[in-house]
Amino acid sequence: MKAVVYEEYAPDDNFKKILKVKDIAEPKPKPDEVVFKVKAAALNYNDIWGMRGQPVAVPLPHVSGSDAAGEVIAVGEEVTNIKVGDRVVSHSNMSCRVCAACTDGREFDCTKRTIWGFQTGPIWGAYSEVTHLPEVNISKIPNNVSFDEAAAASMTLLTAWHMLVGRAKIRPGQTVLIMGGGSGVGSFGIQIAKLYNCTVISTASPDKLDKLKEIGADYAVDHRKEDWGKEVFKITKEISAKTGVTPGIDVSFDHIGQTHWSPQLTLLKYGGTLVSCGATTGYDAKTDLRHIFFKGTNILGSTQGTKAELDQGLYWMGKGKIKAVIDSVYPFEQAAEAHTKMLTGKGLFGKILMKP
Repeated sequence: MKAVVYEEYAPDDNFKKILKVKDIAEPKPKPDEVVFKVKAAALNYNDIWGMRGQPVAVPLPHVSGSDAAGEVIAVGEEVTNIKVGDRVVSHSNMSCRVCAACTDGREFDCTKRTIWGFQTGPIWGAYSEVTHLPEVNISKIPNNVSFDEAAAASMTLLTAWHMLVGRAKIRPGQTVLIMGGGSGVGSFGIQIAKLYNCTVISTASPDKLDKLKEIGADYAVDHRKEDWGKEVFKITKEISAKTGVTPGIDVSFDHIGQTHWSPQLTLLKYGGTLVSCGATTGYDAKTDLRHIFFKGTNILGSTQGTKAELDQGLYWMGKGKIKAVIDSVYPFEQAAEAHTKMLTGKGLFGKILMKP
């Protein structure tokens, strides 16, 4: 079978130099594993970290990809809930399942946790014609959700659901700020907040603002403006005039990091929450601690989520309440172009998929 393989790193981001479509052996299921034919796979930024060899030196040769959807073609003898022919999607958070964190329902806090397709291998990821995972890392796809939609949702829907529902515990009527709403995780964040009947303000570059409203945002703000935070606060005052709620943000959903961190703290109401899953612009964010202790601010970190949370998100996709936003689809042979588009972000709105 064919797969997208690299055997060396590209610290200069020359993906075309290292990414090759090669023939590799088709997997056979271990007793607890499910083997499935990949119909669609989605890109994530950890693919780029892997190819750079930083911050984690991933196993070589490497097949990347953490989000795969497809049809089951074989199961191990110990598999009980999945059968041949099932439509499935990956849950890429691989944990030990027996430690105190895992048995407490916090598999994302497992000290032995790895991300499938990023830290696993050699030669074990989504960008192959056929792949395999333990049954505990497989979710069934609802009947009216396509393979493309499921692949686009796998990691980003899980991440957004865990951030807002699992960690921030959003409630109806709150004002929620979704930073970077044009990204995969941001687009799901908007829809989850609306599912919970929140008022949503989302940010993006100016060319994406109309699209933010199309997927559910009540207000859209250009976060490339120097005074974007003032514009957001002005909107919250308008909301206050209509509803009587206190101006400001109840929950801020962040994955941008350094460049936009401080204004988010300023925008939060007393007792407000900032939940962060990443920092694409850098980690060295400046924090005025007065915004933390004086306002009683909650700062929450969030990484991945549980399989149950993925299933909850997929349930609502099946009901048509949440939709995957897909930017573009590439064949394996254009893997370098696909990853370069993700890296530059130029014109990108939603998820990029690849198919065999």
